[in-house]
Amino acid sequence: MSQPVGLPVLAESDLVRQVARRLTDAIVQGRLPPGAKVAEAAVARELGISRAPVREAARLLESQGLLMASPRRGFFVRELSARDVDELYALRLCVERHAAVEAARRLTPETRAALRRQLDLMRDLARRDDPATIVEADYQFHRLICEAAGNARLLRLFDGLASELRIVIGLIGRLYDDPDEIARTHEPVLAAIEAGHPERIVAHVDHHIGVARREVVRLLESLTPQGPPPRNETSETP
Repeated sequence: MSQPVGLPVLAESDLVRQVARRLTDAIVQGRLPPGAKVAEAAVARELGISRAPVREAARLLESQGLLMASPRRGFFVRELSARDVDELYALRLCVERHAAVEAARRLTPETRAALRRQLDLMRDLARRDDPATIVEADYQFHRLICEAAGNARLLRLFDGLASELRIVIGLIGRLYDDPDEIARTHEPVLAAIEAGHPERIVAHVDHHIGVARREVVRLLESLTPQGPPPRNETSETP
């Protein structure tokens, strides 16, 4: 990462977590794509800090599955295969089916209002045409559902899965030509939670996440470089 990627200078305390957040944002927004090297000196220079908190932040993100360390080479943004993402989405489906049903059972006027506000925010961001911010709002919508389920362990599990999915979450914005479509796909899920019918909730969660799962995996497969065609062993060498 020899060229600046738009990281704002830090001046407050708790530098390690702030650096980790800045690097996560750069990954989600595609400014640090999968496979990119996180050059400690360049990041430290851009943020106006020493290399020590950058190194600690990189180790933190390594523990969360966002970065990978290579001996004597440094840290690199993790590259997820289509199979990795498919497995992550399979686990996410299990978590969010249960979370949505529990959220409906525990739904309060305050929780409903918070989910509606988040949906309105997604619509507003769509009008601003800011894909990276839209997909972050998408993530927050799903996290609110997990919070509403009232299960701290489930929320931690969701956060763990989401950390890895942040590597590819920016790809979701590439699935829709119309940015407002992202907000619209969440409306049936929220309506089902508000109605409180478990079977409908599960069906809508399965459809909503299942569509994203299939399309993100398909997109990743299309972005994976294809190797050279197999050599025809029967052909004659000129």
